[in-house]
Amino acid sequence: MGYTLKVISQFNAAHNLREYDGKCENLHGHNWKVELEVAGAEPGDSGMLVDFKELKGILNDILERFDHKYINELEPFKRSNPTSENIAKYIYDEAKRALGKKVKAAAVSVWETDAASARYAE
Repeated sequence: MGYTLKVISQFNAAHNLREYDGKCENLHGHNWKVELEVAGAEPGDSGMLVDFKELKGILNDILERFDHKYINELEPFKRSNPTSENIAKYIYDEAKRALGKKVKAAAVSVWETDAASARYAE
């Protein structure tokens, strides 16, 4: 595709997993880290594919919905299990919508810990 850009941000939130047999079925929290990757073929006249400031703003606007919240009580996680996989797809879909046709949302990675993450890409 050409160029790939990535921004990273974070939020703090709690959740519990439904239909799970283990400790994670209990309410617990994470310091989540989220990576948003976008891709495009050619930079614009400015020499940039998209300004990092704009990407950070889009990502932070999405993450603000989660910060210091109980994820199970947020739409669409009242019905969908708030797994890292489902959270990554939700953030991807929201970023894709916010980016419009400027660049393509390439992937979203959601890290529960420094050693465990889920990545969603189309």
